[in-house]
Amino acid sequence: MTTTPLTLDLIRRAPKVLLHEHLDGGLRPETVLELAREVGYRGLPTDDPDELRRWFVVDTPGSDLVGYLEGFAHTTALMQTRDQLERVAAECAIDLARDGVVYAEVRFAPELHLAGGLTLPEVVHAVVDGFSLGTKEAANEGHRIVVRTLLSAMRQATLSETIAQLAIDFRDEGVCGFDIAGPEDGFPPTKHLRAFHLIQREDFHLTIHAGEAFGLPSIWEAVQFCNAERLGHGVRIVDDIHEVDGHYQLGRLANYVRDRRIPLEVCPTSNVHTGAAASIATHPIGLLKRLRFRVTLNTDNRLMSGIKLSSEFATCAAAFGWDLADMEWLTLNAAKSAFYEFDTRLAMINTVIKPGYAALRELPAQ
Repeated sequence: MTTTPLTLDLIRRAPKVLLHEHLDGGLRPETVLELAREVGYRGLPTDDPDELRRWFVVDTPGSDLVGYLEGFAHTTALMQTRDQLERVAAECAIDLARDGVVYAEVRFAPELHLAGGLTLPEVVHAVVDGFSLGTKEAANEGHRIVVRTLLSAMRQATLSETIAQLAIDFRDEGVCGFDIAGPEDGFPPTKHLRAFHLIQREDFHLTIHAGEAFGLPSIWEAVQFCNAERLGHGVRIVDDIHEVDGHYQLGRLANYVRDRRIPLEVCPTSNVHTGAAASIATHPIGLLKRLRFRVTLNTDNRLMSGIKLSSEFATCAAAFGWDLADMEWLTLNAAKSAFYEFDTRLAMINTVIKPGYAALRELPAQ
């Protein structure tokens, strides 16, 4: 079987699926500056777009989650009106489409966007409408994309049941599931069981941030108590995998996650920037993929990590020797794991993703 090396041009042209991206972590620096000028916001460290772009990326040695989260205070401050939210969502859809993403689930926490007087439903309406506008503009440019949204509740707050009901209320208007985000340590997912049980009773979808900076107990609770369909990050499952005499032995939880094909929404560059991983080269994604966990590759926060999904694939391909077949495998994992109706998901796989990769394999060698 021949392999097709990955070049950045090939990666950009390949159809991609994104399951873990935060809306408030993916703004254009130019938009941040324009919105700040419109409302007289003076909290930004610079008014130069290139300097601002560099400032948002927390990639210095010793970076941690606290430093990484500093930038969100600025982006959320500028996402408090309908027009702001609609614009940010529309630009998100356009930017992802231009990068070759054909399907995306973008998450945000409605409770963080109430300072301008909007109600929770008004916040969701603005974002959903923005994604619709961006999708149409992308189509006018010749890019095909479907963007759906996940509503996140903040695990350190008390609105999870309200946000879960909000997600259910908007399930026919572009919302595809429910999530909890925020600090794992000290805020276990079981604090939000009522919200998860509500989602389950309504036959809806849920993913949980678990196993990012915190370890196996977070993953265990998310899977065994909360019935998470996917794990946001989930990379600390590697703590239940041990090398013995040159062979890898999986503990009971790791075996369970792999056997059940529970998708891992892995975000390598973000993990390095938050201190959850020392480097891309030593990131657990390489091992997890070799052991055939259902790994998916994601961006988390494009602005805060200074990346696109294409560049994330390129970085990992260089570190782990991935070729086009590996990229297709990861993309199919993501497509199979999407919170999308089975028939529609299957049609996307068979009419967009597989033909797209088949066409790339037929290209003459560069």
